[in-house]
Amino acid sequence: MPMPRHPFASVAAALVIVASAGGVGAQQPPAAPATAASLQKPTTTGSVQRGKPLYLEFGCYACHGYNGQTGNGPRLQPPRLTEQQFGLYIRAPRTTQMPAYTAKVLSDAEAADIYAYVLSLPREPERKDVPLLDQLPK
Repeated sequence: MPMPRHPFASVAAALVIVASAGGVGAQQPPAAPATAASLQKPTTTGSVQRGKPLYLEFGCYACHGYNGQTGNGPRLQPPRLTEQQFGLYIRAPRTTQMPAYTAKVLSDAEAADIYAYVLSLPREPERKDVPLLDQLPK
């Protein structure tokens, strides 16, 4: 397993993250209601092939899972951010649990590649597409 470039588990990184996030317990505002425009598939300028090794190298899988859906961190599928929003968020996350990936650590092109890889990850099936679930006792 590759070692992440960003040592997000270090005490120094945690202090920087807490300070930049506005203190412990910083919360995200409620999500805006979905509109027809927001339900369209996001687009990207990044490369899936370059994004996959970066997702592993920077340790994204540690919190978001290898499929972007099964870790302790927020689910990345379905995507809730545009490429631009994703880039801004990873630079200055609003939570104390995620490290800030500054431009010195992760270039804009690398961020776009990671975003492209996240978009390529398969989504879990919807309940209606899993008939076995209808057979479970209610």
